[in-house]
Amino acid sequence: MEYLAVFFKVGFVHNFVLSQFLGLCPFIGVSRRRGDAVGMGFAVIFVMTMASLVTWLVWRFALKPYGLEYLRTVTFILVIATLVQTVELALKKLSPPLYRALGIYLPLITTNCAVLGVAILNINEFGAIENGLRSFTFTAVQGVGAGVGFMVAMLLMAEIRERLQLLPLPKAFQGVPIAFICAGLMGLAFFGFAGFVS
Repeated sequence: MEYLAVFFKVGFVHNFVLSQFLGLCPFIGVSRRRGDAVGMGFAVIFVMTMASLVTWLVWRFALKPYGLEYLRTVTFILVIATLVQTVELALKKLSPPLYRALGIYLPLITTNCAVLGVAILNINEFGAIENGLRSFTFTAVQGVGAGVGFMVAMLLMAEIRERLQLLPLPKAFQGVPIAFICAGLMGLAFFGFAGFVS
């Protein structure tokens, strides 16, 4: 039950995009079409999950035992960059249309502060748990939940933006301005889930 609470909390209540506004560049840039949002969402789920697991292992077995905690951020960025490069090469080989559709936003996952934020939050929240397997499991659940939350937010935004294209909006609100307004309203709606998670 604790794992479900962590998944729900990080995916919906404290969604990194909608509550902390981390990772807005790919969120706004790739959410114009549903298909691109799905592809980017799966890429972020994979990278967030793998980054959470690998950074926990690096922190637990390399940084913490040798007193190198101060290298956490630099090390985590290197791990994330390696994982993103792997995803980029795999998409280029397996799905060239999706690779072209994601364009510059796929490499931007490397600098996506939401991915780094999840990795650091995992260490801050679960790093003190003495039971290594329990801490590792919480880290995995939070990584998957954060990725799913990112994908849900992107899919909702893609649906909204596709419908907004059909409306006669004033020129000042077209494009990114209305996307930010919608993101703010979505964030308020997601805070409504806060009562369900203790």
